[in-house]
Amino acid sequence: MRSKRASESVDAVVTSLAERQHGVVSAAQLRALGVDRQVIQRRVSRGALHRLHRGVYAVGRPTVRWEGRQLAAVLACGPQAVLSHRSAAQVWGLMPRFAIHPEVTRPTQYRGHAGILLHRSPLRRSEVAEVSVIPVTSVARTMLDVAATVDKWALERAWNEMEVRELWDPVGIPRMIARHPGRHGVVALREAMSSQRPTGRVRNEFEWNFVRFVDDYSLPRPRLNAHLALRGRFFEIDAFWEPQRLAVELDGGAVHSTRRAFQTDRERDRILLAEGFRTARVTWDQLRDEPAEIAADLRQALAPGPHPHRHGR
Repeated sequence: MRSKRASESVDAVVTSLAERQHGVVSAAQLRALGVDRQVIQRRVSRGALHRLHRGVYAVGRPTVRWEGRQLAAVLACGPQAVLSHRSAAQVWGLMPRFAIHPEVTRPTQYRGHAGILLHRSPLRRSEVAEVSVIPVTSVARTMLDVAATVDKWALERAWNEMEVRELWDPVGIPRMIARHPGRHGVVALREAMSSQRPTGRVRNEFEWNFVRFVDDYSLPRPRLNAHLALRGRFFEIDAFWEPQRLAVELDGGAVHSTRRAFQTDRERDRILLAEGFRTARVTWDQLRDEPAEIAADLRQALAPGPHPHRHGR
């Protein structure tokens, strides 16, 4: 009976910890709570704990959600380890959650783990934060690390998300650059600070591809998802060159697939045309297959010269 009560007590400890930590625990944490190595091994043997990394386990089932996998990687790398680089950017919402090995930084050398990209770098207290119980580099430190590992487009997207989400931390980007002047990534981060960025929020992959297309063909950047008031109504324009009165809609398919959306789109095109704006539609397939032709048409439409003006009313 005493053995059964002890087992139930251990189960309660393990379950309580796992519930706070996305379903994962470490052997070091369990030992700190009074669970000895033999008890841990018995639970591994009977399938109550499932090994994710050396000394890190999923509780109750062999798979955990994305957050659990990130925390498991941090726990596997020992004290003072934090999620960093692209993985930290994903936690903060600065980058999409595409499939990569978790990236972890710790200040001293540590044994490696399969499936974890381990970085060694000193981290000040102000460069470390916590998101949903996951130790992670601060936003500014994450941006510095990301700048060293991704291309300028991914960095620009991360910067855009940082601004849109208003993720500013006490140690800002300029102070982070000053703190690490010789670090790889500083030059790219300085360029990102001073570069021309999209005006307005970029909401999806199609819009980012359109921004890249505009830059690749040296076209002026439009306002994205711009609001335009006409006839007492507000219209949202995917890409809007206001001086040239040119509106481009990016037809990705899903948002325009219903009959009602189809009718609303055509009504908006008609009203814009009547009010002296020129309109065009670009599909995902066209942007992929005919970029040069689209660029030539837009360049002609944006060129100085006579353009339709708004009708007097």
